[in-house]
Amino acid sequence: MPYTHLHGTGRHKANLIAAHAWPQRRTILNAMSSLLFKQLNEGWNAEPNAPEPEVAVCESQVQLKFYLNPYMYVAKVGEVGCLIFNDCARWRLGYTNDHGWYLGQCRYSDCAPAWGEFYEIIGKDDLRMRPVDWQTPESPGAGERHFLFYLRDETFECIAADWKFERDASAA
Repeated sequence: MPYTHLHGTGRHKANLIAAHAWPQRRTILNAMSSLLFKQLNEGWNAEPNAPEPEVAVCESQVQLKFYLNPYMYVAKVGEVGCLIFNDCARWRLGYTNDHGWYLGQCRYSDCAPAWGEFYEIIGKDDLRMRPVDWQTPESPGAGERHFLFYLRDETFECIAADWKFERDASAA
């Protein structure tokens, strides 16, 4: 079955997430205190200025393609990385961007170790489904692991069974 291609939201759309009032921030911090953010990207990362993410979906597999960072890692300029998620139940590519994260507008701003990294979020997450822009594959899988990748102008999240990283040599 062919993949359905969906392009990133990019910097062309405004960040619509409003800043939280202090009492709401305290509630969010309490809800997040038991979460573990396991960083998964070792030896690679997305291009920091214009990763140009693109999502492709085929049945319950979701692929996220993006330009790799050639400035801090071994990668050619224009080389593409691909994260492949199997048995995907849902995914999203949307808000928050880096500015919103640093302003505390992301639900993980106060507990994720750093912006611009790829994580698995482990633990009970009462705010997992808070974003309203989740997408469901045509043939949703039963995966339950929560993956999160902070990119320059958007955030990618995926609920899936597993993941792998590949370099797309044909795109470089």
